[in-house]
Amino acid sequence: MTVGTHARRPRTHVTGAASAAVRPVLEAPRSPARVLAVFPAGAYVEVRTDLEPSVIAVITGAATRLPNSVLLAAELPHLTVGDEAAVGDGSIELGRLSLRARRWWDPAPPLGQVDPVRLRQTAPHLAPGEPGLAGNAAIELLATSCASGRLLGAVTAAEQLVGLGPGLTPSGDDVLAGLLVTLRHLGAATGSDRAVWLADWLAATVTYDARARTTPISATLLHCAARGEASPEMIAVLRGLAGRQELEPARRRLRALGHTSGSDLLQGISIGLNAVLAMTESLSGTGTPSDALSVLG
Repeated sequence: MTVGTHARRPRTHVTGAASAAVRPVLEAPRSPARVLAVFPAGAYVEVRTDLEPSVIAVITGAATRLPNSVLLAAELPHLTVGDEAAVGDGSIELGRLSLRARRWWDPAPPLGQVDPVRLRQTAPHLAPGEPGLAGNAAIELLATSCASGRLLGAVTAAEQLVGLGPGLTPSGDDVLAGLLVTLRHLGAATGSDRAVWLADWLAATVTYDARARTTPISATLLHCAARGEASPEMIAVLRGLAGRQELEPARRRLRALGHTSGSDLLQGISIGLNAVLAMTESLSGTGTPSDALSVLG
């Protein structure tokens, strides 16, 4: 329910396209919400719900299509942080708008089968740029633990990284999001059950009490990443690694996101890629005993 002058204005009914990730929240019973942040091409709306994603990005075509987005086929009304809204029963009421999704997109499209040989060929071309946590000890622990199959080390590092860094999506969260999405998609595409198993463990670690450990927006994106849901820019990089499209243009587009978010996501993708390659080498008999996942640190 809106308040203030919004309640006196005639409501404008519009349609849009939405990520399938937000469908459970949109189709749940109506819940109160509030505007969490406003930016030139959209706004973040926090819904008072136990469902995830609890933050929905209502965007125009100029914004990055995050996995928790609803794309508006109209101009965004004037909004301020703290404005009340409502989400549920199939619509979003935001300012003078009543927005209903008529089309849906898949934020986690499967890659199909991928030859690990192709991944080994493209891996050297995945340069993350200048991530926000370059040289951080927890990042190093995460990378070495994932590549060598040390579950305890990977979980310990992930716990240290949740919420680490400034901004709406801290660098630590972006690295973890890139890692989770990569393990899920490339693990499934290469038939590496251990990569998916590792993703399950890390997903449970980073989403546990995430709302209290990082920003609401970042907590939502971690829940999305835990399910393999990502922006088209991130999915395009994975498709590039798999040989489905050109890698370098996709890498440049992802790296351009935010101040360091794109580079942080690329760093997570790189860590996940190296882990999947280590696991597939072990499966093919070319790895060492340390490639097997272990609960030992």
